[in-house]
Amino acid sequence: MRLTRRGLLVGAGVGGALLIAFPLIPRRHAVPLVAGKDEHVVDAFLKVGKVRSSSGKIDCMLTVAVPFCEMGQGITTLMAQIIADEAGADWRKVAVEASPISPAYADAVLSAHWAPLWMPAFASLGADPAGILPRLHAEREPLMITADGTALAAFETPLREAGAALRAMMAQAAADRWGVGWEECDTKDSEVLYQGKRASFAELLDSAVAYDPPSIPVLRADPPREPPGQFPEGAPPRHPRLDLPAKVDGSFTFAGDVRLPGMVFAAIAHGPQGATILSSYDKQAAATVRGLVGVVRAKRWLAAVATNWHAADKAVRAMEPQFKADGPVAESEKTLIAIDKALNKGDPVRVFAQGDPDALLEKPGLSARYDVEPALHAPLETASATARMRQGKLELWIATQAPERARRAAAKAAGLSRHDVIVYPMHAGGSFDARLDVRIAAEVSAIATTLNKPVQLTYSRWQESLAGVPRTALSAQLDGALSLDKIRVLGWRARLAVPATARESGARLLDGWGIADALGLQDRADAMACEGAMPLYRIPEKAVDHVPVAIGLPTARFRGQAHGYTAFFTESFIDELAHLANKEPLSFRIGMLEGQPRLVDCLSGVARLAQWDGGVEASGQGIACHRMDLATGQDVPRSGFIAVVATARAEAGVVRVERISAYVDIGRIVNMGIARQQIEGGLMFGLAHAVGGSTSYAKGRPKAGRLSQLGLPLLADCPKVDIAFADSKAEPFDPGELGMVAVAPAVANALFSATGARFRRLPLISEGL
Repeated sequence: MRLTRRGLLVGAGVGGALLIAFPLIPRRHAVPLVAGKDEHVVDAFLKVGKVRSSSGKIDCMLTVAVPFCEMGQGITTLMAQIIADEAGADWRKVAVEASPISPAYADAVLSAHWAPLWMPAFASLGADPAGILPRLHAEREPLMITADGTALAAFETPLREAGAALRAMMAQAAADRWGVGWEECDTKDSEVLYQGKRASFAELLDSAVAYDPPSIPVLRADPPREPPGQFPEGAPPRHPRLDLPAKVDGSFTFAGDVRLPGMVFAAIAHGPQGATILSSYDKQAAATVRGLVGVVRAKRWLAAVATNWHAADKAVRAMEPQFKADGPVAESEKTLIAIDKALNKGDPVRVFAQGDPDALLEKPGLSARYDVEPALHAPLETASATARMRQGKLELWIATQAPERARRAAAKAAGLSRHDVIVYPMHAGGSFDARLDVRIAAEVSAIATTLNKPVQLTYSRWQESLAGVPRTALSAQLDGALSLDKIRVLGWRARLAVPATARESGARLLDGWGIADALGLQDRADAMACEGAMPLYRIPEKAVDHVPVAIGLPTARFRGQAHGYTAFFTESFIDELAHLANKEPLSFRIGMLEGQPRLVDCLSGVARLAQWDGGVEASGQGIACHRMDLATGQDVPRSGFIAVVATARAEAGVVRVERISAYVDIGRIVNMGIARQQIEGGLMFGLAHAVGGSTSYAKGRPKAGRLSQLGLPLLADCPKVDIAFADSKAEPFDPGELGMVAVAPAVANALFSATGARFRRLPLISEGL
C-alpha cells in the first residue's frame, strides 16, 4: 500500500499524534487541530463533534479548517463543500474555522508556480514529476499564502480524502452494528444508509472514532460537479454560502471588528511612497487631544494611540510628522521618463520566444505603443490588525493573505521567536492582493509591546492609499508583420519596459525585504512580470522582450497579475492587425487559434451570447479573449479561458460601457454560484481599472488618495452582464483573476468600433492615441 499524504489519520484528536505530510519524503508533524469538548479530529482539515440544536436534538457537526484568507471569494464555502459532498454530510450541519499555521497546509502548487521567485534555476530544470522541490520548499516555510487561485489544485484531493475518511469511519461503525460490509453502505444527509436501514452520524460518532479509515482513502467515483447552465428560476443553490447570513445581518466579524478588554486604538502616519524616513514631529501637539494614551515612533512611521480611533487619528495629524528621502521617492514624471528611456534605448532580455521575429520586423507592418498607469488596490475595508501581549506570547488578529509572513514580521518587531506569536486569521473586506503586505503586523506589534496594552491599528483611507504599494506602471511596444496577402500574421514582438515587479514583491513577501531594499531589484530581468504577453495565436515567429527599468515607485502584486496588462495590449494589437488586414476581428482570431479548441469555443460562445455583429464601424462592440495557466510543478498546467464582448461608447469625455458578455471555460465547476460571483466580480473589477483606479505620484504622494478620486464606476454606471460557462470536464481552474483580464481590451476595441479612435492607455482616456 502506497504512502499517502494523509497516511496516518487521527481518530480521536489525541495530543502528540502525527501526520505524514508528503509522499516519497515522509516528514512528520504534530496534528495542527485541537479537539474541543465533545469533538474529535479526523485529520488536518476536519473535526467532528456533537451539538444540541434549538429543538433539543443532538446533531453531528463537521468543522472544516480553512488555510486561506476569505476575502469575499467564497473559499470557506468551497472547501467545506468538498468535504461535505465526499462525506455525504448535511450541508446545514457544516461549519468552518481558520486553520492554524502548520506545514500540514503547505501549498506545494503555489510553491511550484512561484518557483522563479524562490529558486530561479528551477525553470531550467524542467518539470518535476513528483513535485519534490516545491513541496519541500512549501513545507519548510510553511508556505500558506492566498494567491493565484491555487486552492483547488493544491487541496481538492486532500479535502476529499478528509471527507472520505469520515465517511469510512461512519460506515464501519454502522456496518458492524448491522453485520454487513462497510463498503456496501452509503452516506447522505449525515446518515449512513444500507438497504432501508439508516443511522445518523450523531448516534454513530462515539463508536466511529474508534475505527481507522483505510490508508488509501476510498473516494467517490467522480467529484461532484455543478452543470454550467443557468439556475432554474427561483431555485436556491445547493450549497448556499456559509458567510452570507452574517454578512446580511451585519454580525460578520472582520478584522476591524475585533474588540478586546482594555483595548486602545492606534492611527498611523507613513512617509511618502518610496524610501523615506521620519525626520521630525511635534509630540506636544498631540498632548492636547483628549483620550491620548501614547505616541510610538519608528524609522518610517509615526503612530498615536488613544481610547478611540478618531482621537488617535486627530493626534497623529496634529503632530504634523515630516519625512525625508532615504533613497528613491515616487515621482510620476521621473517614472515616465525612466520607462520611456528604457522602451526606446534600453537593453532587452528575451524571456519568451518561438522562432526569431527580428528580421521580419525590421520593417514592421504595424507598430503600436501601449501605456499602463499605476493602480491602487482600493479594497473597501482598509488595513486593520489587533495585537496583545499575554503570558509571554504575542496574539495577533489580522486579515492577511500570508499568515506565516505576518507572524514573522510581528515576531521581529516584538523581539520574539515566531513560535511565540499566535496568529488568528480574520476575514478581509476585499483585498485584490493588498493583504499580501504584512507591514501592519510589524507596526501593531511594535505599538502593543511598547505600550504593553492590547492595541488595534487601523489605516485611514488616505494612509491605505499612501502606504499601499500599487500595481506597476509600464509601457509596451508591439510590432507585427502580415503576409503579403494580409491573411496571416508572420511576425510578432512585444517589448515591455517594466520593473521586475514579481521579483520585487516576492522579495518583500517571501524574504522579508523592506520597501527601500526591494526597489534595488527593479532593474533585473523578470519573466513573471511579462506573463501572458506571448500570444496564443499561430504566428511562426514571435517573441517577448523584457526591458527591466527602475522606476523609483514600489510595485506590488495585483488582481490579474501581469495578465491584467499583457492581455490589454495583446488583444488590442491583434484587433489593430485585423483592421489593417481588413478582416472581421472574430474570424481573424479564430483563424489563428489552431491547437486552442477551448479558446475557440469561448470565442464562438461569447459571439452567440452577445449577438456579435462583426465589430463593424459605429457598432460599439469589441471582442477580446485570453488564457491563464497555473503551473503546478507537473508537465501540464491547469488553464482557464475567457472571451469577452463589450458594448461601449465615448460620451463627453467619459467611457460608457452598456453591456459585457463573457463565455468562460474553467473546467469542472465545483460551485456554480461562487464561480458566477467570481467572474461577475472580476468583470466589474476589470471595468473599474479600464476606466479608472489609477493614480499618479508627486513627491511620493498619490494624487488620487480617496475612493472618490479614483474614477471607479458607480452602481449606476455598471453595465448589463451576461455570463455563460463551458461544459468542461477538465481539472478546475480558479475564476477569481480570470474574469478581469480581458475586459479592458474588449472595451478599448469597442470604443474603436464606436469612434474610430484607438485607446492605448490604461485607464482608457477620451481621446485616441
